Amino acid sequence: MNRRGQCPDITAANSAVRAALYMRVSTSRQVEHDLSVPDQRAQLASWCKAKQWEIVAEFIEPGATATDDKRRVFQQMIERACDGEHAFDVIVVHSYSRFFRDAFGQEFYLRKLAKHGVKLVSITQPLGDEDDPAQAMMRKVIALFDEYQSKENAKHVIRSMKENARQGFWNGATCPLGYRLVEVEK
Repeated sequence: MNRRGQCPDITAANSAVRAALYMRVSTSRQVEHDLSVPDQRAQLASWCKAKQWEIVAEFIEPGATATDDKRRVFQQMIERACDGEHAFDVIVVHSYSRFFRDAFGQEFYLRKLAKHGVKLVSITQPLGDEDDPAQAMMRKVIALFDEYQSKENAKHVIRSMKENARQGFWNGATCPLGYRLVEVEK
């Protein structure tokens, strides 16, 4: 809500809209290769430029899952959005899954942000007016699919890791005391 208690109109091109960018990758491997965050930043900046929105903050979460809110940078962004200073009007993400991969958690934080006049916008999943019940429903459906996909991915990773271990290979992390790692043909 703006100072008059109304959410800003972010549907029209408006240079007064102040945007915070939130970029996240899930694994430390993605951070090491440093491709996703720069790509997210470039796409978000280009999108904001086309809308004539001013980028006033960037929040980058390296190697953190979005299945819960135990993310340091995410919490800093939420705190900044809700501190009463109204630092930005909108948080811009590449997709809603960058913000949260848990439908309940996403809805909780969207409502918290709305109380402070801050909206969440995905550049790849545009929904339009959030006051329209159909648009709000679609956002919730997307959140459910993101949550489902995250759980399915986890299930397949665990299955693959078990098979890897069954074949006698190491799944990563620090090698146990008394063992040494030998790289073998992949």
